[in-house]
Amino acid sequence: MPRINQLDAHVVNKIAAGEVIERPASIVKELMENSLDALATRIEVEIVKGGSELIRIVDNGEGIHPDDMLLAISSHATSKIKDADDLFHIHTMGFRGEAVASIASVSRLHIRSRQPDADTGREIEVRSGAIGEVKPCGCPVGTRMEITQLFGNTPVRRKFLKSLGTEFGHISEQFSRIALANPRLHAVLRHNGKTIYELPASENLLDRIHMLHGKELTDKLIWIEAEAGPCRLWGYVGHPSLSRSNRKLQYLFLNNRWIQDRSLQHALGEAYRGLLMVGRHPVSFLYLEIPPETVDVNVHPTKTEVRFEDSQQLYRLLLSTLRTKFLSIDMNSNMSLPQNSQHAAAATEAEQNETREQLMNWANEQVQSWKPQPSQGHSYSPSELAAVLERTDPSSAPFKPFPTEGGSQPTTQVGALSHAELPPSEAVSIPGLGKAIQVLDCYLITETEKGMTIIDQHALHERILYEQFRERTLNSAVESQKLLVPLPIEMSNREVEVLLDNQDVLTQLGFGIADFGKNTVLLDRYPVMLAKADMTHLIHDVTEELDRPGKKPDRRDLIDHLLHTMSCRAAIKAGQRLKPEEIGSLLEQRHLFHDTHHCPHGRPTALTLSRADLDKQFGRLG
Repeated sequence: MPRINQLDAHVVNKIAAGEVIERPASIVKELMENSLDALATRIEVEIVKGGSELIRIVDNGEGIHPDDMLLAISSHATSKIKDADDLFHIHTMGFRGEAVASIASVSRLHIRSRQPDADTGREIEVRSGAIGEVKPCGCPVGTRMEITQLFGNTPVRRKFLKSLGTEFGHISEQFSRIALANPRLHAVLRHNGKTIYELPASENLLDRIHMLHGKELTDKLIWIEAEAGPCRLWGYVGHPSLSRSNRKLQYLFLNNRWIQDRSLQHALGEAYRGLLMVGRHPVSFLYLEIPPETVDVNVHPTKTEVRFEDSQQLYRLLLSTLRTKFLSIDMNSNMSLPQNSQHAAAATEAEQNETREQLMNWANEQVQSWKPQPSQGHSYSPSELAAVLERTDPSSAPFKPFPTEGGSQPTTQVGALSHAELPPSEAVSIPGLGKAIQVLDCYLITETEKGMTIIDQHALHERILYEQFRERTLNSAVESQKLLVPLPIEMSNREVEVLLDNQDVLTQLGFGIADFGKNTVLLDRYPVMLAKADMTHLIHDVTEELDRPGKKPDRRDLIDHLLHTMSCRAAIKAGQRLKPEEIGSLLEQRHLFHDTHHCPHGRPTALTLSRADLDKQFGRLG
């Protein structure tokens, strides 16, 4: 039996670092929170190679007292609390006194800091726990933390880091959480010398959400606000049409701290019950303000899990507030936000005009560099093509790159017409298949020799598209349509990184994606089979599939998952009225593939009722 040994401080610090510093994003979180506690109004975060090479955090806060420089890198040393009672009155982001010491034990840490009333600053360097000398230095008011050689003395930890894009995605997410929790903070994020986010201080939370997640999402947010005793709940929740396949866009902040709480997530899901399809999750930006003494934030070293004194009260508050709000508005209509000011609307229009101009410049460059191929028809010169572009300038007309039949996109809103207002569907005779009729704009009923078959139009079409996509993808025969003027799609920075990291897979599926900057990608090519799909929503869904948590599947399985998503998005929907020829075409294709009895997700596409089943239901059998 081995004897018990007392671990030295260096080993203890490495163990503690494993709890607090999981990856580069953990460092960004801890140091940005320290800057906020120092009353910083501006924080700049600079990252090189996903944080594996450099993490630099610069703030304009109150700085560190010269006599406290050594204490700042010591374990369990903090200015936030003094005794155990203070743990139940936490008003700061940090309080454990572990973060900086943990960082210093697994990296090379260089600190420069100066207080407002000091003429010079102080600096200190720590190399994998080896503390250097405190020296005077010239620096602006505030603190600069610079981390290099992360996990250099713990190569096993470094081996577990993911790709540079993945690690930066986690950093971007931590940055976004802190930026959303503190809209009055001027926050800057750079990666490899490129400015990813430049977020000026704002009194309007909606402006901050817009800059991080784009106009499309912001325009469909619903304001909520409620109070119950000392508790206040406020923020935005998404229209059901904004639903996602995961909970990554569910932000919950407690006293300006991002947290995770299963009970409140459940309340959010219950409020949307009946409004979302199975497997879809709402978008939310919710803020809770409660007295610090009614919550324990000292549950986990990362401080993302908390323990409420009365969690049931908060559950009821969130659930009742959302349900009351949903009953007071038309959930089927297009959302408009009265909170948007005329200034914001003008700014949005200016952004749109700037984007249009950039797209036109991009297209003109493509035209100038284009060399026409020999053709028997009329040959257009680059100047003639430029003239065509000028006549089709998207600033003068809505840009619709994916026309439906008739040259325009469908404008019918969900719920705009009731079933009573629509003319009844007519029966269709299909050679070799008998008669068929559409009911409830959702199901197709066909007559068979033995009875009748009820078909889910969406599930059947989804299966047919999946089989077609799969066959062409495996044979590398996916046809793509190139856009003369690409479609800009606003996304979060993490979503952009995910798409760019998976360009080879997207190319195989027939998509062309390019980085456009400003949290925007350009779609310049798409599969011909998806011509009538809503490409913006489809690309968002594909991104969610690519960014699923857990171990990444192999390429074949990943492509199969994406084909499921693409087929579901492109298939006809429940509530969509079909023309007789569309019904006929759909039913004829049903017999072209081996298995059309189930959709790609496993749901049945059809239910068969025999003559005997019908007679039994109507009491015709004894």
